[in-house]
Amino acid sequence: MSNEDVTPASEKTRFAFSKSKILTLPNPEEGKRVTYYDTKTPGLQLRVSATGVKTVSVYRRLKSGEPERVTLGRFPTMTVEQAQAQAATVNAEIEGGSNPAEAKRALRKELTVSDFFIEFGDRHGKNKLSWKDDQQRFRDYLQPALGKRRLTTINRSMIAMMLSDATKAGKSVGTVRQIRALSSTMFSKAVEWGYLDSNPAQSIKVSGTVVKRDRFLQPDELVRFFEAVIAEPNTIIRDFILLALLTGARRANVSAMHWREINLKEGTWKIKRTKNGDPQTITLCPEAITILEARQAETQDGYIFPGTGKTGHIVEPRRGFQRVLEHAGIPHGRNVENGMIPHDLRRTLGSWQARTGASLAIIGKSLNHKSPQSTAIYARLDLDPVRQSVNTATAAMYEAAGLKESAEITPIKQIAKG
Repeated sequence: MSNEDVTPASEKTRFAFSKSKILTLPNPEEGKRVTYYDTKTPGLQLRVSATGVKTVSVYRRLKSGEPERVTLGRFPTMTVEQAQAQAATVNAEIEGGSNPAEAKRALRKELTVSDFFIEFGDRHGKNKLSWKDDQQRFRDYLQPALGKRRLTTINRSMIAMMLSDATKAGKSVGTVRQIRALSSTMFSKAVEWGYLDSNPAQSIKVSGTVVKRDRFLQPDELVRFFEAVIAEPNTIIRDFILLALLTGARRANVSAMHWREINLKEGTWKIKRTKNGDPQTITLCPEAITILEARQAETQDGYIFPGTGKTGHIVEPRRGFQRVLEHAGIPHGRNVENGMIPHDLRRTLGSWQARTGASLAIIGKSLNHKSPQSTAIYARLDLDPVRQSVNTATAAMYEAAGLKESAEITPIKQIAKG
């Protein structure tokens, strides 16, 4: 059933747009749509559907006398202030004799998926905690398959083929679902911003069961692993791997570690924003503090692992990690039997905490896990038992690797300062 506009000829449909007022607007009955008019900005309209979707647009007559509608976006993703500012721009273009809607239609015909991904990043993606991962997924999967195609030509079969190719290439069900999720979010925004009429990725399903990884460094692997890490000639790679293991932090947080977050005297690392949206205070074991003290002499202020890219810090050193694992004779790769990936370093700390008697609540707080069942428990825990657990676990790993004979941690200290 098509939406019929049932805008009543009433002052109730004409008012000065504000967030509070718009939020109180009722939904029309099924199959109907109501248009409201802003009394502040000429031509600015808000169309409300029966499902509650609120679309902002400008409806004006061109110099030729023909009526034209320019869709701006959807409320509340687009704020009232943003809508009024964009409407003013559209009005100025119309007064100047141009047709903004025609220009937008022409752009829709020419815009490629890669072009749109840039806009997607600027308007939405960069605010996401997973933005770096999304960029990598786009480069690895969406760009080769769809990047050069015009946005308006993308259909379900193209996306399904891309996902099928990823599956055939041996990618895990979890990875394929993440690709599908990124695709759906992108094309949903394309609909919201007026580039597409429908989302071609919507309702595409990925079959299979996500297999949860339980890989972590075993006692017999630790000796070879630490030998390979210590022998790594690139000190940035070496220290990154060691700190990822000793803190249990996510690799993105380790990459972006900054001296303003570190308090060596207190032995803490305070991360303002993590993947689950919460801040985290990580306790630094003596081994981690030793490494950081050595890095402080090299980096002074700023990022602990500086880089030459746009971020100012290194991105995940996958090749370096692979090189260390090859040196240690440990399989590498998510889809390789018994293969290790960087995230498994985080799991290794948690596993060794469990081996040395830590409770699930202690492990959860040290790794900043988040679940409805655990959040309240974590909130009641202070850092002392967490610190003790991390120190005990890292000491046990060092002992298993033959690097710690008593309370001293001399081998890594000497390497880090050397």
